[in-house]
Amino acid sequence: MPQRALLFLICCVFATAGFAQLGRTETRILEKKQDSLRVLASRIIRGRTAEERFTADSAFTRMFVRALKEPNSFYFPFDSLTSISRLVPEDSTFRIFTWQMPVNDLLTRQHGAIQMRTADGSLRLFPLIDKSDVMQDPEDSIGNNAGWYGALYYRIIETHAFGKTYYSLLGYDENTIASDKKVIDVLTFDQGEPVFGGDVFSIPDNDMVKKYPARFIMEYKKNAAPRLNYDSSLHMIIYEHLISETGEPQKKYTYIPDGDYEGLVWRDGKWVHLNKVFTQVTPEGQEPVPDPILDDKGNIDESKLGDRSVRNMSAADSSGRATPK
Repeated sequence: MPQRALLFLICCVFATAGFAQLGRTETRILEKKQDSLRVLASRIIRGRTAEERFTADSAFTRMFVRALKEPNSFYFPFDSLTSISRLVPEDSTFRIFTWQMPVNDLLTRQHGAIQMRTADGSLRLFPLIDKSDVMQDPEDSIGNNAGWYGALYYRIIETHAFGKTYYSLLGYDENTIASDKKVIDVLTFDQGEPVFGGDVFSIPDNDMVKKYPARFIMEYKKNAAPRLNYDSSLHMIIYEHLISETGEPQKKYTYIPDGDYEGLVWRDGKWVHLNKVFTQVTPEGQEPVPDPILDDKGNIDESKLGDRSVRNMSAADSSGRATPK
């Protein structure tokens, strides 16, 4: 067989591997449901009134659960739902869906669910209930899926330590009319049940004391859009250092990036802080971080939501595990 033809065949195999456990009938059913879901997902974001957005969100949630109940739905990528984040870790043991519903100019709600991969293709689903508004201490709160710190996730990082798997989730939260947030949450499973938050961060509180929050939260001025992402070439999470533009560090809504970069490196079961990542001057617009989910004005680029999960699902083999690249 000519080399070009062989390469084409290999690409076709990888492109269809995610559907290996889906029959034609199941695929057609899910494609039809996806068409209806796509319309509702758009209305959640673009509905003219709060009532229209609420109605669309409620209808979407019910229809989405029915779709996920279809046998082997885990292997259907739902890649037409561009406003819904869909992330799959390297081990493909689950996937996590998150989305936002703008209530008004002051409030945005976060919704989500975790779908577990099952041997028989049946549905095992954990709905995510956003409790961030009622958490007394969000940085130190640890909870299950019913006590979730809501965020729209754009990256998942799988790490291991002492025989345990940790899934670090990078997300975005439209916090208030004055400030936004970016968050690093950690997801683990205890006897098959999801747990959000954990003692995995080693971050300086000041020059003398280290603190170990349950999650990492950056709050900053509305639309300031500091970078926070994982650099796979450096094997670290990189984020921009923030300062108060008014000299009022107690007011998080005044925080803006100052051009310096800090990092978090995974060592012995913790994300360990690095004060300086780059010592050289980096040309503006060429910062060595992956393509962010937000543009320079802080707006969500829906085309980037779930891109990595789609690629992961496309590369999943018939066993449901991600194929090494």
